[in-house]
This record gives sequence, C-alpha cells and structure tokens, in this order.
Amino acid sequence: MLKSLLGKSAEARAEAHLAAHGLKPVTRNWRCRFGEIDLVMQDGATLVFVEVRLRRNADYGGAAASVTPAKQKKLLATARLYLAGLANVPPCRFDVVALDGNTVADWIRNAFDDMG
Repeated sequence: MLKSLLGKSAEARAEAHLAAHGLKPVTRNWRCRFGEIDLVMQDGATLVFVEVRLRRNADYGGAAASVTPAKQKKLLATARLYLAGLANVPPCRFDVVALDGNTVADWIRNAFDDMG
C-alpha cells in the first residue's frame, strides 16, 4: 500500500512538472497485457509516453538508471498497443521523469529510441 501511494505521489509530481513546462495530460496509468504507461502527455503535435521512476536515494545509478533495456522493451510494446487504438498515429517520444528522494524532478526527453 505504501509503495502504491509513493508511486501515485511521484506520478502526480511528474505530471505537475511536465504541465508546468507546457505538456498536456492525456491519460494516466494506461494498462494492457504488456504492462503500464505511467503518463501519456501531449507536447504540441507529439504524443509523449512518460515513465516515472522514484528511488529513495541515488545508489546504483538512481531512478534514471532503473529504466533498463528490458523495461524499455516493455514500454515500447505497451505504447505500440496504445497507438493501435488511435485512428491517426502522431509523432511519439519516450521521456523519463526520475525522482531521487526529495530532489527536483530530472526530466529526460527522448530517453530512449522510439517505435523504430
């Protein structure tokens, strides 16, 4: 339960941070058989899939380092299924918002390769 509350709080912080930079929320916690996308945001004409990572400290590379190649693969598969439900597929990118403890959010745009 505590982990879930911390995750929701981190997602809310990340969404607020992105909104303050002009991104518009589309949906939260979109789930399918491949996994979950924490946030889907709109940045102009670009659809942004956002992975929010929270770590209490920066040990072992911190929050950003926890988005492993295996996690990226799951996010790509999940995003493909999300896009399959759209009539028109916009340009997309994958961002990471990393939160280590109580520090300011580290927003990593284009954190890894897109649908290619």
